[in-house]
Amino acid sequence: MTTVAAYAAPAAKAPLERTTIERRAVREHDVLIDIKFAGICHSDIHQAQEGWGEAIFPMVPGHEIAGIVSEVGPGVTKYQVGDRVGVGCLVDSCRECENCLAGREQFCLNGSVGTYNAIGKDGEPTYGGYSEKVVVDENFVVRIPEGLALDEAAPLLCAGITTYSPLKRWGAAPGKKVAVIGLGGLGHMAVKIAHALGAEVTVLSQSLRKKDDGLKLGADHYYATSDPKTFEELVGSFDLIVSTVSAPLDFGAYLGLLKTDGALVNVGAPEEPIALNLFSLIGGNKTLAGSMIGGIAETQEMLDFCAAHGIGSEIEVISASEINEAYKRVVNSDVRYRFVIDTATI
Repeated sequence: MTTVAAYAAPAAKAPLERTTIERRAVREHDVLIDIKFAGICHSDIHQAQEGWGEAIFPMVPGHEIAGIVSEVGPGVTKYQVGDRVGVGCLVDSCRECENCLAGREQFCLNGSVGTYNAIGKDGEPTYGGYSEKVVVDENFVVRIPEGLALDEAAPLLCAGITTYSPLKRWGAAPGKKVAVIGLGGLGHMAVKIAHALGAEVTVLSQSLRKKDDGLKLGADHYYATSDPKTFEELVGSFDLIVSTVSAPLDFGAYLGLLKTDGALVNVGAPEEPIALNLFSLIGGNKTLAGSMIGGIAETQEMLDFCAAHGIGSEIEVISASEINEAYKRVVNSDVRYRFVIDTATI
């Protein structure tokens, strides 16, 4: 066991505070990672505040982890000391079920193990990236290519894969029209990746205040959803809409913006249920879908794609003492576009 410093929420809705946690000794197939940077995801806030249901405390959030390998177990074959690596939302799964064997560990039929706010197979709670070090099985570690700076790569481990996966699955490509709802931590990555995939990209945001940013990030068009004319002008325009927001939307209105056979894919996770008139789906043979991160192999594919296209996250690096203030700013959409903790400050 190794004692390391971390920032933890001692209870639901409580401010995060500096503490120490125990990391397990390195096992046969484990990798010890010196964490250099940890992104702040809106889901960290949902879980620390129990917005998604009962949680485990004390909680050390963080599933956008970038660092350097400092020790490997005797059976490790994929990594060596000094490698640049990342850890996303998962640290284990059964590895035997249909989904795991298909490389979709996030849908493990026997229950995947989250990087934090979960119970590992050893019966111990998992603690995330707001800490100095982490020990992870090599099969749940990914390689960060040399072309990506570690601080800009950290948010790719959640925000990057969360948007890359549905864009690939639903066919974002040259000749396709893709809309992204919301230009935040997820949305700005969706714009960058959809643009790199060759699609014509439109941002649908509440206001036009981030329009210049959106166009710089790769959007071709930018509309304010607070303007009713937007929904009149864009009827039947898109092959694919990716919703990245965590607020309940008028999904019927957005489904009206799809072409026949179009898809609206939700990656945001509002805490409240939504209402939907199914005629908005039936008329036009449309799809309302969800998508949740990606498997380990697809996460590596995303990192390699981002490196090849020079895509990192737009970040604001903060010290650990600023985490609570950063949480407030995320809730108020006051970040462009992802906070990343310099873990040397923990």
